Amino acid sequence: MHPRLAALDALRLDDPESKVDATRALAVRSLAQPMPLDAVRTAGDDIGVPGRPARPEHVSAMAVGKRSPFVPDGRAALIHSICHIEFNAINLALDAVWRFDGMPEAYYRHWLRVADEEAQHFAMLHAHLQTMGFRYGDFTAHDGLWSMCEKTKHDVLARMALVPRTLEARGLDATPLIQARLRRVNTPDALRAVEILDVILRDEVGHVAIGNHWFRWLCDRAGLDPIAQYRVLYRRHEAPRLKAPFNLDARARAGFTDEELRDLQQA
Repeated sequence: MHPRLAALDALRLDDPESKVDATRALAVRSLAQPMPLDAVRTAGDDIGVPGRPARPEHVSAMAVGKRSPFVPDGRAALIHSICHIEFNAINLALDAVWRFDGMPEAYYRHWLRVADEEAQHFAMLHAHLQTMGFRYGDFTAHDGLWSMCEKTKHDVLARMALVPRTLEARGLDATPLIQARLRRVNTPDALRAVEILDVILRDEVGHVAIGNHWFRWLCDRAGLDPIAQYRVLYRRHEAPRLKAPFNLDARARAGFTDEELRDLQQA
């Protein structure tokens, strides 16, 4: 099967474990050989996208509830929320592979690698959540990450601008703060979560860098100024306001320029 069609098949799977297995198997098959670039999208491809289990129940961000790491259920809810982000991240990476035609082979390879790493992240977090007596779906969750995928599904430039380098980049800022709170808890399950988040933060720097790379590549191809175009897309699609504190070191390693980092601090 064409790798991009296989990515669509994996995207449509609603069982988390099946999605993880299919995504990882696709990456093993596809990253070891040349990637065909012929167009594969057909009418009706959006049917069943994305595949998700019946649970968790999706609610507004304000209705998710507090997740204090200083009580066991709160820690589990916190891990569940990150698990949900990683599940959505598998979907958005697979969607980036199958949805957008006409990109270079390296683009599809990059996003297949991202999908594979997001699948690994979800699997690590879900395994840890189960040691705490819970499973994915046991708490409510909100849908902000996939909502932006929907808003940008007709424009690969907007997708690169507003998903990896905006929403996912917020994870670079938030992860060290979450880790600091978990270290204060200092229980074995909290410290294990810190270790998992170390892996996720390392990989997410690379994922945001991929978004930065393709955003700038697309701007160059279209003769657009990246900073000015980002501001246009940010306003057009009503992206969430970026709030301090910012992990400037991680953002710099992910490819944000000095000018972009100065703009963040002045926002």
